[in-house]
Amino acid sequence: MEQALAEKRVRELREMLNEYSYQYYVKNESEISDFEYDSLMRELQQLEEQFPALQTTDSPTVRVGGEAESLFTPVEHTVVMESLQDAFSEGELWEFDRRVRAVCPQASYVVEQKIDGLSVSLEYRDGVFVRGSTRGDGRVGEDITENLRTVRTVPLRLRKALPYLEVRGEVYMSHRSFAELVKQQELNEEKIAKNPRNAASGSLRQKNAAITARRKLDIFVFNVQQIAGETLTAHAQSLAFLQSLGFVTVPVFQRCQTMEEAIAIIHKIGDGRGALPFDIDGAVIKVDDFAQRSLLGSTAKFPKWAIAFKYPPEEKVTTLRDIEINVGRTGVLTPTGIFDPITLAGTTVSRATLHNEDFIREKDIRIGDRVVLRKAGDIIPEVLRVETHAANSQPYHMPVICPSCGGKAERDETEAAVRCINPDCPAQLLRNLIHFCSRDAMDIEGLGEALVEKFVAAGLLHHAADIYHLQKEQIAAFEGLGEKSADNLLSAIEKSKQNDASDLLYALGIRHIGKKAAALLAEQFGDVPSVMQATEEQMQRIDGFGAIMAKSVYDYFQQPQSRQLVDELAQAGVNMRYLKEKKDDRFAGQTFVLTGALSRFTREEASAIIASFGGKTSSSVSKKTTCVLAGEDAGSKLRKAMELGIRVINEEEFEKMIQS
Repeated sequence: MEQALAEKRVRELREMLNEYSYQYYVKNESEISDFEYDSLMRELQQLEEQFPALQTTDSPTVRVGGEAESLFTPVEHTVVMESLQDAFSEGELWEFDRRVRAVCPQASYVVEQKIDGLSVSLEYRDGVFVRGSTRGDGRVGEDITENLRTVRTVPLRLRKALPYLEVRGEVYMSHRSFAELVKQQELNEEKIAKNPRNAASGSLRQKNAAITARRKLDIFVFNVQQIAGETLTAHAQSLAFLQSLGFVTVPVFQRCQTMEEAIAIIHKIGDGRGALPFDIDGAVIKVDDFAQRSLLGSTAKFPKWAIAFKYPPEEKVTTLRDIEINVGRTGVLTPTGIFDPITLAGTTVSRATLHNEDFIREKDIRIGDRVVLRKAGDIIPEVLRVETHAANSQPYHMPVICPSCGGKAERDETEAAVRCINPDCPAQLLRNLIHFCSRDAMDIEGLGEALVEKFVAAGLLHHAADIYHLQKEQIAAFEGLGEKSADNLLSAIEKSKQNDASDLLYALGIRHIGKKAAALLAEQFGDVPSVMQATEEQMQRIDGFGAIMAKSVYDYFQQPQSRQLVDELAQAGVNMRYLKEKKDDRFAGQTFVLTGALSRFTREEASAIIASFGGKTSSSVSKKTTCVLAGEDAGSKLRKAMELGIRVINEEEFEKMIQS
């Protein structure tokens, strides 16, 4: 395709995708199917890859996320992002009203939900999103622009091209997205996020914006900080204007004349918060008129024209009837409390995790006890404390026998966990297989959790090597699949055989071994069989590889079942070698940063080349950076490199470095 035709098609695709995204995420409507939307997005991605000069910062393709800017450049807020004074009683609200009316007797209010998330600033120039930052201390925040681009309810281009606009909003994680995240963390036996707010905050500060994109964050915008090209005189008016530009504003806001009306609205919001698909931790009362706000001014800490009413967390007492034990992917036995059902934050609760043996011991939780429950972040049930012990109750002890396989369960010396030591435990099979197929492991596209469950239930999969012996007729026989789906899945399985040894080592699900540790092992020993023969001492000599990790790998490969699995995978044709062989050490001890649009290499190719010569790549520029490889339209990373006096090269210079 010629450049001119490509440019025209790219414009068409962006207009369509932006409009469909607005309909879906803002209007909750959809003219096309997800499949059609994804097809258009893929076409745009392919054209932008083919014609790098057509890439722009407001393209819908940036939603998938790339590398974030340095962690994280400070941003000084021209307009201070103030915090709010909290009120916990109606008396405090009436006192606020008295102070307001002493200055502005005719003041009217806007009452709105207080979203429980992370406060951010979004800046637009000529209608295009140019920068996003955290609140920080209100005066200085952090630049998280690349991560905010992945939030689909952040407009990348406004529906009206104002010269300049800065708005304030709250990034949050919906209950549905949070449940998906927790499910994945439980599957991987990672630390579970405490609540949606913490999860949203952690997701926004990821070094890799692609991770942020997968967390499915959203934003509600609730304030105009600065504006040029439009005159606004009141808060309710500004929210309506923001909606017209394409923002999703705080869902519930209502204008009222008196504090009696405001308090009634606050109670109404509080009564309905249990049914919301997101968390709120209160309601905010704001003076509506901007001129009156100026008269009222601010204290050193808070604006005098607004106050936040905080709802108390709901707590209820119920009876613990039983403790159920579940077995995780790495054999950890997790206790779950079974309670008499109660209603908390609008939903019925009858189960809550008891975490581990230490948690049960510290709170002295016993079967039959009357316990106090609440929902952490209004979503995850948790046991706060024991109210009373049942008569003749006994302290609870974790089982020493696995409830799934009947094998021995032992207390892990390195953590507060009791673990089944049988690698053939059936309860671990499903989770191991799902991990094996996941994107960061063997990346078998199409073989997700639901399909793995079906194959396990049908007796087709007993361990990972069975994946490579699946037959077309077996797959096609499942409802909703058919021959074409079977062909696609078999192609994905076949493709996974060519993965690097580091992918396979991670896919095996060895405790304490993540992607980076797996790559270190593969690079050091060259192939999986050599890792199997390595001693703990040899592994501990690897820079960045600790004693616990070394022992975990050594113990894993001492088990006959593990060795047999690797043998069967090798016989099935799965690659065992480290493919990213080091050519020489010319870049040893050097750190490169890649920025801008590269035309001769992809980012992945350039990173692999640097690694093959013993160097490292980083997503952020610092004093430790050796060299910055800059392509077209390089931005803040290039500027920072020049400020720090770091060497900057183009692709032609890079080619000379790797050819010499």
